[in-house]
Amino acid sequence: MAATVINGLDELKGRVGQELGVSDWHEVTQEAVDAFADATGDHQWIHVDPERAKDTPFGGTIAHGLYTLSLGPQFSYAMFTVEGAGFGLNYGYGKVRFPAPLPVGSKVRMRATLTEAHDVPGGVQFSVTQTFEREGGDKPVCVAEALARVYGG
Repeated sequence: MAATVINGLDELKGRVGQELGVSDWHEVTQEAVDAFADATGDHQWIHVDPERAKDTPFGGTIAHGLYTLSLGPQFSYAMFTVEGAGFGLNYGYGKVRFPAPLPVGSKVRMRATLTEAHDVPGGVQFSVTQTFEREGGDKPVCVAEALARVYGG
């Protein structure tokens, strides 16, 4: 996948409403979910105990919702860049929801759409709707409004 290149802050503002890209598929492994559990201290058994999780409606372990959300930066960096900006910062998130589980062993990708961009002192704040899709799934596993700021060079 070739990254979308956005040339400057004015072009960024002009792309509101456009899809910025779709990431490659990413396999969700138990090792990655376990590492996320270790990093966050969230060892809830539905995420880290495959044997016990077999008896749930999911048939196995599922990724933490926040694990899924944490893939956003990795996918975004591969999908698009803003050239001509001095630097950028994660500004936070608006609405985040997890409409469906993400089973360990499945594949996930992210679709990014630029939904808003407006001037802030020295730069532009923008919002990207991140829609995480599970391969073969009928609804998203996560939909998030990611907020970022980029400042002129």
